[in-house]
Amino acid sequence: MIRKANIQDLDQLTNLFDQYVVFYKNPSNYEKHYAYLKERLENNEAVIFVAYDDAYPDKIIGFALIYITFSSLALNRILILNDLFVDPSARKKGIGEQLITQTEAFAKELGSPTIRLRTAKNNNAAQKLYHKMGFVREDYLYSYDLTIL
Repeated sequence: MIRKANIQDLDQLTNLFDQYVVFYKNPSNYEKHYAYLKERLENNEAVIFVAYDDAYPDKIIGFALIYITFSSLALNRILILNDLFVDPSARKKGIGEQLITQTEAFAKELGSPTIRLRTAKNNNAAQKLYHKMGFVREDYLYSYDLTIL
């Protein structure tokens, strides 16, 4: 089952989010991650879909964190699927696909023609899923970041 997250989901959601950031070699910090997610939800700055296992309807086993932004080239809103994570114990059960399908439905609801994401070059499992779901890797544009401290 997939649904939008709410404030009551923060404890479980933060536990998964913490695992996600550790996967990407960032330090674990439950309090900081909890505050970050809480602020996103309270300020309606993100949409977070959470997945539950049918056998354990009270346990969140995955999430998709989405930001809505705009594209000058598309002249429309686009969705940034910034974070997608499924608990390791629940993988290979189609949960990631369900979260992406829900994100697609949300994009259609908004009239957004594009869902954009980035993933690590060595995250082959995620890349396989994204290709299976119809995502196309962009070879035309480069992605750049500038860190401001």
